[in-house]
Amino acid sequence: MYTGPLRALIDELGRLPGVGPKSAQRIAFFLLKVPNEDALRLADAIVAVKERTTLCERCFNVAEGGELCAVCSDERRDPTMVCVVEDPRDIVAVERTRQFSGRYHVLQGALNPLEGVGPEQLRVGELLARVEAEGITEVILCTNPNLEGEATAMYLARLLGPLGLKVTRLASGLPVGGDLEYADELTLGRALEGRRVLEG
Repeated sequence: MYTGPLRALIDELGRLPGVGPKSAQRIAFFLLKVPNEDALRLADAIVAVKERTTLCERCFNVAEGGELCAVCSDERRDPTMVCVVEDPRDIVAVERTRQFSGRYHVLQGALNPLEGVGPEQLRVGELLARVEAEGITEVILCTNPNLEGEATAMYLARLLGPLGLKVTRLASGLPVGGDLEYADELTLGRALEGRRVLEG
């Protein structure tokens, strides 16, 4: 139906995650209506992020224009404690809690044999190299609580355990404000396993 640059824009927008054909069309027509300077600002932001954003050479988080990301560059962070996450977006979630003051290691995914993702496709070797080189004493496994994340955590625990490290996993269970009757068996089981003593 559409041809030329408009068709190309709709096709490219449709390749974005979570953007279907109708959303791509809606965004394309929105961009046609906005002033040129607004559209050019978006285009410039896309070009800038591709040109100036890299992966941190230590933890594989997103870094801007340098070798290390903001977390690795921060001397106030505890270098002996590392939180292992699947994706740089997970760092944002952990940082919002303001409960963690160590450093991170981004695996760039999780084990998924059905999709051909094994340990070789992840940053596992780099994590093992960091443990010795940086004097890491605790690794917190903060992978997603799904099948792939659990498999990844178990795999890493087996690798890291013999190195004499403290290897911990994020607690999982019931959300604050949730009702027991709506919890699935796995979530409720995890909550029971991770129960803690209340001081009276």
